[in-house]
Amino acid sequence: MRNILFAIVILLLASAVAAAQEKDFSKVQMKVSKVAGNIYMLEGAGGNIGASVGDDGIVIVDDQYAPLADKIQVALKGITDKPVRFVINTHYHEDHTGGNAIFQKNAPVIAHENVRKRLQEGGTAGNGGSVHIEAKPQPKDALPIITFDHDVTVHLNGEDIRALHFPAGHTDGDSIIFFPESNVVHMGDDFVTYGFPFIDVDGGGSINGMIDAVEKVIPQLPPDVKVIPGHGPVSNLDDVRAYLKMLKDTRDAVQSALKQGKTLEQMKQEKILDPWKKYSGDFISEDAFLETLYNSLTGQKNGKFIRHN
Repeated sequence: MRNILFAIVILLLASAVAAAQEKDFSKVQMKVSKVAGNIYMLEGAGGNIGASVGDDGIVIVDDQYAPLADKIQVALKGITDKPVRFVINTHYHEDHTGGNAIFQKNAPVIAHENVRKRLQEGGTAGNGGSVHIEAKPQPKDALPIITFDHDVTVHLNGEDIRALHFPAGHTDGDSIIFFPESNVVHMGDDFVTYGFPFIDVDGGGSINGMIDAVEKVIPQLPPDVKVIPGHGPVSNLDDVRAYLKMLKDTRDAVQSALKQGKTLEQMKQEKILDPWKKYSGDFISEDAFLETLYNSLTGQKNGKFIRHN
């Protein structure tokens, strides 16, 4: 029986690897939609791209995967014949930075200094538990050539495009991008709509940092602001508030269980996140998010101390 179970596990792992390798970017179609003002959103595979388009050129926020760069450029040509002038990365993950080396041939990439560091060094993105994503070291051409510590502003197309760093949220290099004249904000993966978020605990992220980022952003935004999430459709402030409430309520549930001396396995058995099971998804399940919260709040990897890069 043990040999049969082992064989099944090997087959499942092989299937998963094969599925990842067979991802066919040639079938991805770029969807372009007007958000507000001079801001557009491009959807393909990976994180949402925000684009400020005007007489001065284009500023894009994130650039998805490298094989999609040509499709992104064609989509932008459908809006304007102006060139891409700058690229801003919201964080280091490949589905947001994969096109850096291609776009940076003509447009400098701007990001928080930790984005450059993590792209350069590589490592593993993960929740400290069952979710692991390899982050390979990137070549020099893919590294942001303009970095900042707290914030940076790009003055283009009549916009004061501001990238503001929020530490230890989705990762330790997160930036949220404000387009004040167009009344739009791009929140990167500090706000997503696919359910429980992926918090890269191994990459310096934390539940308290993500909560802090969202709490600080909300008062800075007008009531009718358009919100571009890291993944998902254009949203509004009510969507962000509901997301914040879920983050705080689930964090508090795990914190309460920790105070009672419960282990991670006990929390899983008791299904303490069941009241929020509607947020459970194929990527981040209820148990995976419970691991995330536990590891983030305790500084452990499912019982072992977390060592950040």
